Amino acid sequence: MATEIERKFLLAGDDWKKLAEGVRYQQGYLCAQKERTVRVRTIADKGFLTIKGISTGISRLEYEYEIPQADAGVLLATLCEKPLIEKKRYKIKFAGFTWEVDEFFGDNAGLVVAEIELEREDQLFEKPVWIGSEVSGDPRYFNSSLIKNPYKNWKKKL
Repeated sequence: MATEIERKFLLAGDDWKKLAEGVRYQQGYLCAQKERTVRVRTIADKGFLTIKGISTGISRLEYEYEIPQADAGVLLATLCEKPLIEKKRYKIKFAGFTWEVDEFFGDNAGLVVAEIELEREDQLFEKPVWIGSEVSGDPRYFNSSLIKNPYKNWKKKL
């Protein structure tokens, strides 16, 4: 059983952009419910199928499996809910952790969030200066929510 413990933040500035090279991601959801999500993702020439359980605090069950990239492409094109999530991910090492910064495109253009995965919910970590307010508990920022209510629909209300 795998558990994902993740905190999510908005960014304060764009100094992070010079710290890593972004990699293009495309992902879609076969199932995007509060209780469970089933995601298909392509990263460069690889495909992945990910199953996640309901969030309890900042933790949830997560299982991820590599699948053929061609299969992932067909699933994204034919079976996944639209719009697909398009983003570049930047992996930035800082103070013993790897921060993943996602810069979104398409219907979610303008949204940039950073995530850090932890071993325990109460684990302490140092934040880089480019980390802003925490949005871990705000479901609007979940990727699975961004297909149902893209950032373009609610960014003006922030």
